[in-house]
Amino acid sequence: GVTQRYVSLVYPQLTGSPFFEGSLDRLLPSVSTGLSPRKRTTSQCKSEPPLLRTSKRTIYTAGRPPWYNEHGTQSKEAFVIGLCGGSASGKTTVARKIIEALDVPWVVLLSMDSFYKVLSPEEQTLAASNDYNFDHPDAFDFDLLTHTLRKLKQGKSVKIPVYDFTTHGRQKEWKTVYGASVIIFEGIMAFADKALLQLLDMKIFVDTDSDIRLVRRLRRDISERGRDIEGVIKQYNKFVKPAFEQYIEPTMRLADIVVPRGGGNMVAIDLIVQHVHSQLEERELSVRAALASAHQAQPLPQTLSVLESTPQVRGMHTIIRNKETSRDEFIFYSKRLMRLLIERALSFLPSQVHVVQTPQGEDYEGRTFHGKRITGVSILRAGETMEPALRAVCKDVRIGKILIQTNQDTGEPELHYLRLPKDISEDHVILMDCTVSTGAAAMMAVRVLLDHDVQEDKILLVSLLMAEMGVHSVAYAFPQVKIITTAVDKKVNDLFHIIPGIGNFGDRYFGTDAPPDWSDEEMDEPIYFGI
Repeated sequence: GVTQRYVSLVYPQLTGSPFFEGSLDRLLPSVSTGLSPRKRTTSQCKSEPPLLRTSKRTIYTAGRPPWYNEHGTQSKEAFVIGLCGGSASGKTTVARKIIEALDVPWVVLLSMDSFYKVLSPEEQTLAASNDYNFDHPDAFDFDLLTHTLRKLKQGKSVKIPVYDFTTHGRQKEWKTVYGASVIIFEGIMAFADKALLQLLDMKIFVDTDSDIRLVRRLRRDISERGRDIEGVIKQYNKFVKPAFEQYIEPTMRLADIVVPRGGGNMVAIDLIVQHVHSQLEERELSVRAALASAHQAQPLPQTLSVLESTPQVRGMHTIIRNKETSRDEFIFYSKRLMRLLIERALSFLPSQVHVVQTPQGEDYEGRTFHGKRITGVSILRAGETMEPALRAVCKDVRIGKILIQTNQDTGEPELHYLRLPKDISEDHVILMDCTVSTGAAAMMAVRVLLDHDVQEDKILLVSLLMAEMGVHSVAYAFPQVKIITTAVDKKVNDLFHIIPGIGNFGDRYFGTDAPPDWSDEEMDEPIYFGI
């Protein structure tokens, strides 16, 4: 084992040791060289952090900026920090200190403990008598762990098992995690697999004295996991200590940074945070500016369906576009248009022949929906006004919500909140927003659905009014998404207002005052949700 003490945060590489040549065949042969200090970023020096903490929850007041480009494809992956160290070395404490110092939302803490294998009845018996080795690489489901971390890094929604250390099994309900800009992955075997190591952008080893680790383990296992002191000591001497010396301590050489004393070492944590902030700044994207100049001279796409401009439809547009229209009339005729729009959207859902018998005893050859379910997802807040129309024509339809707002400093859309029904990946989804100008918010919402494994050709974007720019933006990025609207206006001005337009739909519908520089989309007043 490695017994040398050190004074540097960056541990020198250990080479030439015969131990590494045979016993760790799953480890990568190459080692990172460590990190050089970086300049503290301005985002760390904000006087007001983008979150509020209460005794029960954290409320984010800053959203997630685009993680995709104007083509709608994933262009930046989450930054993954790997935290390795012996049992009870303080990995979770270090992770929490990093999260607090980062001071940014959309950080996910992923624990290796969630990926213990499901034990057989024989192994359950051994575990009950403290004779099962939970500190061996074979105790972990590395295939599931690697698959989950890779999907999470790629921006996908993932389901994480919840392991019960009292029963030594997985709970029935798994935890859904989505939307990570930074992933902190911690575990005793975090560096013990080649495929796993390749997913880590930064590798940290937490080094804590063995006596301190033993005391912490005793306290934790007795108070939290219902074990007796004899069993804990037996397990430590038989499995924990040998495993640390054989499998964990040698992987210290793979670390970019070694943190002595765990969570109390704020010098090391500050160095880590500086590097992560610099990485996040390098990965910032500008999507809306690209949308304004891309593919705008093209003909309208075939995936677009515009409601027929009958005298009735044009008459309703005349009323809701008129700035003198009262709020009551605006709401009434908007609802009428929404009902027509939703009915039009349903005509694009797949159907199949279905024969029924009439009360007269005759067969009637009709049609029925050919799919698993229909789910509506509204882009808050204006898109929420379309939910009653959808519920009126789709019995027992499930509803999800996505909150997207424009960052006033960058002009980019930001994801603040989402709540989607379970197993939405199997559904046909009607995505609702009342107006679409540049298409930035609609693109982000579609990307969220795709990240939750909804099939692109099962998404229908419905909007009362769209600008040609927004139509092109969505259709170019997602050519299989069906776009349905009641009208398409030609222009968007320098402030991204649709011309001639309809005004700020949310403010006119809800009776709130629009700010002087309002835009037709994503400009509602901030709403904060507990995450």
